[in-house]
Amino acid sequence: MARKEPRSLKGKVVAISGGARGIGRSTAAMLVAEGAQVAIGDLDGPLVRRVADQLGAGTIGLELDVTRRQSFTAFLDETERLLGPLDVLINNAGIMSLGPFEQERDEMTARLLEVNVGGTMLGCKLAMARLLPRNSGQIVNVASAAGKLGLPGGATYSASKHAVVGLSEAIRAELAGTKVEVQIVIPAPATTELGSGLRPLRGIKMLQAADVAQAIIDGLRAGTPDIYVPKRLEPLLRASPLAPRPFGDLLRRVFGGDRVLAKADPLARAAYEARISPTDLVDASATVASAAASVADAIRGS
Repeated sequence: MARKEPRSLKGKVVAISGGARGIGRSTAAMLVAEGAQVAIGDLDGPLVRRVADQLGAGTIGLELDVTRRQSFTAFLDETERLLGPLDVLINNAGIMSLGPFEQERDEMTARLLEVNVGGTMLGCKLAMARLLPRNSGQIVNVASAAGKLGLPGGATYSASKHAVVGLSEAIRAELAGTKVEVQIVIPAPATTELGSGLRPLRGIKMLQAADVAQAIIDGLRAGTPDIYVPKRLEPLLRASPLAPRPFGDLLRRVFGGDRVLAKADPLARAAYEARISPTDLVDASATVASAAASVADAIRGS
């Protein structure tokens, strides 16, 4: 059987959520190098516009809140107005807060699910509405190894990425018979801001954002349904759910899955965790810090 020629990405219109940092930014840069027309969206409007200017080649940067339909719709509308009909949507936006599940604030649980699951669902719906009438295009959902294994220390994050995997597989089945493709990216831990302070899986080095970005580019060109990064992660993650429970648990321990999130360095993650916290949690922390400072001042003055 003749081997399929890789698809060209030149001239393709690609929109990326969470595109101002980490994997999203690196993917955007590589797509620009491939000749694609790229729109990046991010909650941080000033940052995403600066990044777009740095990437050049007509890249556009737009403020995007993936949890709000009006915002996501406006992002895709403006992408198509400026660049042309959408060919690819990369649902990359996601957050990860770590810690014991019973101590996780309900507000943080809701925020994780709202961004990681709700944002991906919304992106898929809006992209499908554009791609199906043309019967072409690709939707790429960035999941995680935690979407195939339940990892302690990140229960809600694991649940959210399991949801992304299940969502992607269900949509892929719904789209059978069309030429609209759904691809799932399943990376090991990476040295992005989200991955601050994480321990690597045993025998699998920490990835760089560029490693994941390159795998996404290769997957787009080949039409690969499931993009494991690195590729040798695939047999481990496929075998684990099929193994008897005791063996699966042993496999998780052998590869360090029991510690990759649970033993993350909290100091290394402090700035990131503060940035992604819901406003009410940030305000509460600020109030506590202010009260503590006032008490300290009062003690020094007495």
